[in-house]
Amino acid sequence: MNLSERIDDRTRAYPRGDAQEQHPATARNGKGLLHHNGRVQRKKQVQKIREVCMRCVSWNVGSMTGRGRELAEVLKRRRINVACVQETKWKGAKTKEIGEGYKFYYIGNDGKRNGVGIVLDNELKNCVTDIKRISDRIIAVKVIVESMILNVISVYAPQTGSDDDVKAMFWEDFDGLMISIPESEELYVGGDFNGHVGVQNVNYDRVHGGRAIGNRNEDGETLLETASAFDLAIINTWFKKKEEHLITYKSGQYATQIDFFLTRRNKLLL
Repeated sequence: MNLSERIDDRTRAYPRGDAQEQHPATARNGKGLLHHNGRVQRKKQVQKIREVCMRCVSWNVGSMTGRGRELAEVLKRRRINVACVQETKWKGAKTKEIGEGYKFYYIGNDGKRNGVGIVLDNELKNCVTDIKRISDRIIAVKVIVESMILNVISVYAPQTGSDDDVKAMFWEDFDGLMISIPESEELYVGGDFNGHVGVQNVNYDRVHGGRAIGNRNEDGETLLETASAFDLAIINTWFKKKEEHLITYKSGQYATQIDFFLTRRNKLLL
């Protein structure tokens, strides 16, 4: 899943309604000036747009052992700025250069399972202000880019067959992290959620765009409920793609979509 994200910070100067004032007269010479009843006023700037472009990806790598250089080369070739990585199976809470200017921030309890990380390119790695290693399933990195604060979160949810206690702990940790992030800050969540949101978006049309595959299951329902609670849009479901491009896991005849990227609903460009 490759995404090209744009962050728009827009402020608008809305004109007063027609019922409140007359239509302005035709502008004369004088660039950028409007004439109202003999008075000259400077033309208001209707829209200011501040934009930062990033290419982001979420990737369950299966294992990072011996694959750091390979990952860096793939990210460079595809011009990726941010990568949320799951199932790294690396032990420790560390930071490591993996080549091509990319830096890898990760956490893992052992070298046999789980583990998550975030990879930032040569420019973004110099903008990091905070790292939160919540568990071997959740990590968050905060960066400041052109006066905007961006929070990138990588998650690896428990598999469908996991104990309910393990699932409950994961969602409790995730909710706690989300609550700690101010609404004024940008937010991007990339992860392997091990749940199926399904093609239908009944009751969840605000966060689910209706473009997915398969049927919804219980874990997918939990993801949709969480997205609704925090007003997060599941980006993968909003853009039309070929079915083979929606598939994020395939085994024999079985194909499904379990990797998703989320952002605040009011930042989604439709």
